[in-house]
Amino acid sequence: MTAPQELKQIVSDGLLSFPVTDFDAIGDFNARGYAERLEWLAPFGATALFAAGGTGEFFSLTPQDYSAVIKTAVDTCAGKVPILAGAGGPTRLAIEYAKEAERLGAKGVLLMPHYLTEASLDGIAAHVEQVCKAVNIGVIVYNRANSKLGADQLERLAENCPNLIGFKDGVGDIERMVQIRRRMGDRFSYLGGLPTAEVYAAAYRALGVPVYSSAVFNFIPKTAMKFYRAVCNNDQETIGHLLDTFFLPYLEIRNRRAGYAVSIVKAGARLVGRDAGPVRAPLTDLLPDELAALDALIKKVEG
Repeated sequence: MTAPQELKQIVSDGLLSFPVTDFDAIGDFNARGYAERLEWLAPFGATALFAAGGTGEFFSLTPQDYSAVIKTAVDTCAGKVPILAGAGGPTRLAIEYAKEAERLGAKGVLLMPHYLTEASLDGIAAHVEQVCKAVNIGVIVYNRANSKLGADQLERLAENCPNLIGFKDGVGDIERMVQIRRRMGDRFSYLGGLPTAEVYAAAYRALGVPVYSSAVFNFIPKTAMKFYRAVCNNDQETIGHLLDTFFLPYLEIRNRRAGYAVSIVKAGARLVGRDAGPVRAPLTDLLPDELAALDALIKKVEG
């Protein structure tokens, strides 16, 4: 087992990513295709991969799917790249997912929102604390949607949960992010988690959030790594070129429909010959004209 503090060091540097989850033509989990995807992605240099994350359609997986996805990821990537597992939903269900991830050998857990119901800050903190205390592996809390913590709650959680080692921001509230970063210092590893995180990467690095997770790593891993290195080196020419030629036009396609943040990644994988099958309902796949536009963008950066 990877100790929580060891995991903190692992995810404090480098590029992270969320592999899409492979489904067959009728929408069932395709373990063979998923294993081949992970084998393809592993050598490109991501520091860690998040199995069954948001881009991996965690929200649409059955418990049986979840176990199969995490087991496949852990077995395939053993000795190559650390696997963290998504977990979320109602507190007791999130605990069961986290325990299953630990049993299957995941190095840590990314705790996603509790979904649907609104809750007070204290209630969200209690949710996080209960999940942390149910496992021994490291936990990264994902601040997004209706699950948003502030510096006060994180300070208490840091005291009560030694294995809470990371904070991932998917909200983009700069004031709150500065407060958390200044209050908590190096207690956590800080990760950028906004959709298409590359657009915000340089700004977040200036805030003290040097690490982010790349969805486009799923289909243009070389370009994703090139952009990450440019951000690290403050290479403004490369950053500007890739924003203009790929990422900003990519956002125009992604923003056409709700849920396209996942759908467009699966579309990209299909276009580069790494088809992961369709998205599951309630998501919808890209339309033909959108696929064509995405294909043109990919060819600009990957040739």
